[in-house]
Amino acid sequence: MRALIVRHEHVTEPGLVGARLTERGYDLTTVTVVPERHHHAPDVAFDFPDPADWDLIVSLGAPWSVYDESVIGSWIGDELTLLRKAHDLGVPVLGVCFGAQALATALGGSVEPSARPEIGWTDIETDIPTVVSPGPWFQWHYDRCVLPPGAVELARNAVGPQAFRAGRSLGVQFHPEITTAMVRGWLDLGGAEQCVRHGVDPDELCARSRAMEPAARVYAGRLVDGFLDLVAHTSS
Repeated sequence: MRALIVRHEHVTEPGLVGARLTERGYDLTTVTVVPERHHHAPDVAFDFPDPADWDLIVSLGAPWSVYDESVIGSWIGDELTLLRKAHDLGVPVLGVCFGAQALATALGGSVEPSARPEIGWTDIETDIPTVVSPGPWFQWHYDRCVLPPGAVELARNAVGPQAFRAGRSLGVQFHPEITTAMVRGWLDLGGAEQCVRHGVDPDELCARSRAMEPAARVYAGRLVDGFLDLVAHTSS
């Protein structure tokens, strides 16, 4: 079974999600849309693979907004086409944060600025706690999904939808893939200044992330298993 991992920038990794997919027998291929040298000018050309060649697609997070094409350029339109075609073909997609927002947009929903940012470990209200735990989950976003027609909201909080199902695909606003190394990478890439601006202590965020690692691994494994077995209905 082949899984395509769409990584939008150079710091984010498949992390705990990728580890569980590998344990479930998937061979992962990770592509990076925006290379490190273009991180601050992400309007790059990128050829997305054909979704028909994959058994599963994971679209990870990004520090940009899906709707800000003036910054990220034409590749977002190509990614939306990829996700829409995958949906039409019945290829399951797991969208994470930006990836969930892109999935919602591709299927006829949209993305809008949220009333407030979410940075750090956050509890959510869930309809399916055996798949989407109430958390806490790691969050880092400024936008929220407006769900597409036919999508089913599975979890939420005061900021907006936190998980939704659309056909064989699942979108989550939080970061089940997160590791402490990724948190450090985001902080080093300008995230520390964002944290301070929004009243979050970067050192405390790292310490909490380190303490949460065992629970985060369990939550991520449960989410991936639920996605594969109950949403995508794979036989892996």
